[in-house]
Amino acid sequence: MTTTTITGISELVTCDDSTPDRLGVRTDTALVVDVGANTILWLGDADHVPATDNRVDLGGRALTPGFVDTHSHLVFAGDRSAEFAARMTGAAYDGGGIASTVAATRAASDDDLRALIAGRMAEMRDQGTTTVEIKSGYGLSVDDEVRALRLAAEVTPETTFLGAHVVPPEYRDRRGDYVDLVTGEMLAAVTPYARWVDVFCEPASPYAFDGEESRAVLEAGRDTGLGLRVHGNQLGHGPGVQLAVAMEAASVDHCTYLSGADVDALADAADVTVATLLPGVEFSTRSPYPDAARLLRAGVSIALATDCNPGTCYSSSMPFMIALAVREMGLTPAEALYAATRGAAKALRRTDIGRIVVGGRADLAVIDAPSYLHLPYRPGVPLVRALDL
Repeated sequence: MTTTTITGISELVTCDDSTPDRLGVRTDTALVVDVGANTILWLGDADHVPATDNRVDLGGRALTPGFVDTHSHLVFAGDRSAEFAARMTGAAYDGGGIASTVAATRAASDDDLRALIAGRMAEMRDQGTTTVEIKSGYGLSVDDEVRALRLAAEVTPETTFLGAHVVPPEYRDRRGDYVDLVTGEMLAAVTPYARWVDVFCEPASPYAFDGEESRAVLEAGRDTGLGLRVHGNQLGHGPGVQLAVAMEAASVDHCTYLSGADVDALADAADVTVATLLPGVEFSTRSPYPDAARLLRAGVSIALATDCNPGTCYSSSMPFMIALAVREMGLTPAEALYAATRGAAKALRRTDIGRIVVGGRADLAVIDAPSYLHLPYRPGVPLVRALDL
């Protein structure tokens, strides 16, 4: 066992719920980490650190849990920057552009996709993200969905089958046949590589899935042993949130358009279903931002994630999501940071990440500043990175 002491911490943000803001900020504190096991062995007074093999001095920088990005689409090829430019001049987003990414992804080799995934994962880590969920959904055939999840599983255990992303062009006039494929042959083939199943439940889009189709996908995934996630209420009011709550999904993501009944349902299900907010999507599509402060007041559990994807938010930056949540969604800096760490870990039903506690994983992010307040205070500045020991 190799042990390392981390000292010189100006502010240790534990996210251990021990203070009213839930961040459990400590000063004059040091950590001891078992490097090989990536586990925190000791946390205490900086003047009474036990002997260790190595020492890392942060020189007065803040230390937080590594960010937990619970919604990303990193397995893709191609470029949709022109689509973004068109939206900035008034074009609406309806999900149709996904087809172009499907074509480019199907045409890419395994090695091409591996290199693209590795680059995006490194980019995330350079911005403080230590846990990433990755969805499929740009293959939309049995072989291509299997390939996407196989490659994703090489870099993260948090893999999500999203064969029900949109109906691919070759099935556009045979929607029922595609749902049967997703819930049958495709699901059986991908299950060895997936932890979760997801569906784009969005009747407002002609390309996505309605409530009944979405329920069929989720029920089939659940029967196979996969955990449930839902894309819901992104383009308009719809059944996604209610379906996610009724089926005890771990997370319902987007939540851009919520009725009072949706908010009440999420509050009642706060111990089970997390509302994962994706402010980068609103930024990139000119959509209204969800009122995250309203959700917290109602008792809803929330998380923040990037939704890094080529169409609606090609950003891998969790610090940018924190800044947007503070500026546009009504969260305090403390609430936003908690949602990007401990709240996001809850959306993955994980207790070993998103906080800094003895026995937990040593997934840590160092801020080149004395306080976590610099995350929203200095948006766009590369202040944060995962701490490598």
